[in-house]
Amino acid sequence: MASIYKRNDTYWYQIRLDGFRYRGSTKTDNKKLAQQIANTIEADLVRKKFSMPVKNNYTFLTAWEQYINSLSVNNKTKELRMYLSKHFLPDFKDKQISEISQSHIKNYQLKRKIEIMALPKNIGKKESEISFRSVNLEVNTLGHFFNFCIEKELTEKNPAAGVKKLNELSRLKTLSDEDILKLINGASNKLTKDLITFLILSGCRKGEALNLKWDDVDLQNDVIAIKGTKTKYDRYIPISKPLKELLSRIEKVQDVFVFNRNGAKLTDFKRSFKTACRNAGLKDLHIHDLRHVFASTLTMNDVSLYKTGILLGHRTPNMTQRYAHLKPGELKKEIEKAFGRKSPEELKKDEYERALNIIREYEKNGGKSNDADDI
Repeated sequence: MASIYKRNDTYWYQIRLDGFRYRGSTKTDNKKLAQQIANTIEADLVRKKFSMPVKNNYTFLTAWEQYINSLSVNNKTKELRMYLSKHFLPDFKDKQISEISQSHIKNYQLKRKIEIMALPKNIGKKESEISFRSVNLEVNTLGHFFNFCIEKELTEKNPAAGVKKLNELSRLKTLSDEDILKLINGASNKLTKDLITFLILSGCRKGEALNLKWDDVDLQNDVIAIKGTKTKYDRYIPISKPLKELLSRIEKVQDVFVFNRNGAKLTDFKRSFKTACRNAGLKDLHIHDLRHVFASTLTMNDVSLYKTGILLGHRTPNMTQRYAHLKPGELKKEIEKAFGRKSPEELKKDEYERALNIIREYEKNGGKSNDADDI
């Protein structure tokens, strides 16, 4: 029987078969799960020995725990995927990985869709008026998980691949100058005022702002370095005059994090942000919407979508395309280029009128033309 032992915080398996020793990490600190993994590996080795087809009898739950333990993404992403799993684990946890098909995923998607439509806030709404973003995130997470299973040879297919996304309502909320002022003044403390103002003037994500250190702020050359971003690429944001005035007013405490509470890193400010919204009389406003306010302000002031995308740190043009509707003047020019030309009939009519005018002018001047080029 396969044996397991603990090394540091992880269980390892050890299997002896025909004089050979097989050893490796189960990548889990759960003893019961580690023994199941070790037994499964031993069974597969025996099947290979007798040239029998290897049957991967991993359950979804066993493979899922391996997947979570193997993730190298940031903690926030890992926590999100674990949170999303609370919805689909009850449906899949006892199923064999190799037996899950695309129809299982589609049935789960339909079930979740019906659940969301039945929420009190969605009753009476048309389907097109409801956002199913959470369901799409769940299916997307399942897609990542099954790719992991393929990599570990637990299955040969990804049943979540090709499942069509459900409707997502875009949150391109923007604010007028008056509402921006109300929001800032609605904050109950200077730290929240500064954070709201910074996000609007920089276009940073909340996490980027809270992780920002003074070492990454160059007030001499007017540039902010945003490191360790969501896209794993660093980017640089020019410091505008109002942004520089804001940063210059912020007192440096222990010379580490720009936004801190008594020197300690600030982890969140949801509660104080909600207070600011309530005091300003603004409903359904999220912290992330301030990033949209930044992008919308750029777009409506004739900054190209390409440059806006660079400042936002978008990796593909499609991510910035959502702001295209805010540049109707620019789009109108393009339409005029295509459809604004005169038709052949109109051009002929113009030429005819021009010829008549030349003749009239010729006759008026007693047979003399004012412009030889017109003859």
